[in-house]
Amino acid sequence: MKFTCLQENLNFGLQATGHLVNKNINLPILNNVLLEANSSGVKLSSTNLEIGISCHVRCKVDVEGAFTADARLLSEYISLLPNDQVNLELAKDDFLKVACRSSETKIKGIVSDDFPVIPKIERTSSYKINIKDFKKALAQVVFAVANSESRPEISGVLMSFNKIKPGMVHLVGTDSYRLTEKALAISDNKEERDVIVPVKSLQEVLRVLGLVKEQENQIDALQIFVSDNQILFSCDGIELISRLIEGQFPDYKQIIPTETRTQVVVATSELVKSIKAVALFSKLGIFDVNLKFNSAKGLIIEATNSQLGESKSEMAVAFAGEDNETTLNYRYLLDGLNNISAEEVELSLVDGNVPFLVRPKGDDSYTYIVMPIKQ
Repeated sequence: MKFTCLQENLNFGLQATGHLVNKNINLPILNNVLLEANSSGVKLSSTNLEIGISCHVRCKVDVEGAFTADARLLSEYISLLPNDQVNLELAKDDFLKVACRSSETKIKGIVSDDFPVIPKIERTSSYKINIKDFKKALAQVVFAVANSESRPEISGVLMSFNKIKPGMVHLVGTDSYRLTEKALAISDNKEERDVIVPVKSLQEVLRVLGLVKEQENQIDALQIFVSDNQILFSCDGIELISRLIEGQFPDYKQIIPTETRTQVVVATSELVKSIKAVALFSKLGIFDVNLKFNSAKGLIIEATNSQLGESKSEMAVAFAGEDNETTLNYRYLLDGLNNISAEEVELSLVDGNVPFLVRPKGDDSYTYIVMPIKQ
């Protein structure tokens, strides 16, 4: 194997694939990145047996072949080289020779025969999603997903394609204390499908999409292929494949309130500041703040701690409905508010025993609900 590549291109490929690698004592080859050189260029691949990532890099290939080298070592070394031509060549005794200008290095590797086979998926038709929109949607959902081994079905994000509404995918995450749902447009595939994708896989998708440069005058689309037990995300020469979680996602629609008795509209940034200030006096371990909705005074946020004191903040709001109140975990409430970019939010409430609903003003595509703390 022998090829020449620009440092910038090779560094990008290693950044995309190398992050997945963790120290694995039982299977040392999982610490490595697979380099496959052929007539179309070089393909870099890594896997942790749950997720597989590959990236195609433009290179001039002199001798075709395959080899694996320590992913982190190779990535860190390449990142420190000047932005110039880098020559990589398989040397004897399982060494990878890396040369750039006056630098020359040999990195010990492992033959590619032992590298795990990354699953392939049938690519009959894909769902297409705008990359920028998908990045924002993932960030608005993944934070609410449970890290639960006992309930694997909520340790991932539900992706519901075309089922709730044709031409839309709904992303849903919950840890049973709060729930978030985001809808966004998809194209090219009308098939209805529900899949649960592990949250770690989607966090890796989010990281990889952050590396992809948003070029002008280019269709900024992510392709998603789905099979019975695998999902593949593909864009700009990078592919990420992950297993799907088996099981049934909870019927979350039944806990989203369909009616409201009290609704207020309030400035997002001011609400966040008031909650943070009052929350300093919430009870340790309970993190409770009391929200009172009063038609005369607006929104009143209160917290009392017998050891620290108490705090109250009144906010002017656009008020509709009846007087009401609820008690919430302020950390959960802030998580939702911090993922809303709108200047104003709508807060909706039936009563203190029913989930509390938060939406960006005038935007039904994002829903965030928090379960109340029952007194």
